[in-house]
This record gives sequence, C-alpha cells and structure tokens, in this order.
Amino acid sequence: MDTAYIALGSNLGDRELALSRARAAIGGLPNASIIAESDIEETDPIGPIPQGKYLNQMLAVSTLLRPRALLAELQMIEQTAGRVRDERWGARTLDLDIVMLESGSYHDDALTIPHPELPNRDFWQRELAQIRGAAHV
Repeated sequence: MDTAYIALGSNLGDRELALSRARAAIGGLPNASIIAESDIEETDPIGPIPQGKYLNQMLAVSTLLRPRALLAELQMIEQTAGRVRDERWGARTLDLDIVMLESGSYHDDALTIPHPELPNRDFWQRELAQIRGAAHV
C-alpha cells in the first residue's frame, strides 16, 4: 500500500462539479481510497495560453495500484470528463496529476514522480503541506 498525492484542476465548464466528480471517480478506483483532501483554491493559469482561472485541489489516496496503472485510471477519468489533449498548457475540463508518492520516486518514458513541476507550483506545495499530516493519521 502506498499513498499517492493527486492534483485536481479544472478551468472549463462547471469547475466545482468537475472536481466533485473526479473525487468520486478516484474514490471508486479499485484498490484505492481517499484518505485526505486539501481545501479547494482558485489559481491563475500557468503557461502562455490566455485562459480562465483554475480550481485546484490535492488528494491523498491510499492505493495498491502501481504508478502506471494509477496514471491510466486517472487518464480515463479525465477522458470521461471531456478532457481533450490538443494544446500544451491549454484550458481543460479536468487535469489529474500524480504529484508525489509517499514511497519515493518513479520514472519511465511516460511518467515522472515527483512531478517535475512541483517546485514551480506554490499551490501544490501548500496543498501537500495541508494534507500530508492528515494522510498519516
């Protein structure tokens, strides 16, 4: 069993509903359960594409899923939410990222954990700080 820290973000459509549905879908994954949730916060978009503000949240998820299997499940949740991957840094109905694993690091051709952008995203750092203690209770 490991704890995965998953970032949720949305800036298209009903952002709160997108996060709510994502939490429900993640909580329903096989061999996984949500053990802590950060507050939801609104943030400015990152990157060169003009777009609306994001709602963001971090979840601590206890899981037996290996990182690649977890990534595949998260990408299916994104697709169900209408995520289209056509423009890097573009607006999205739902963005799910594995930010960190409690057990350490992971790297292959499609996935790097900790997420390479973690040092550049203050909101992820705040959200992690908020839930990491709660995830170990």
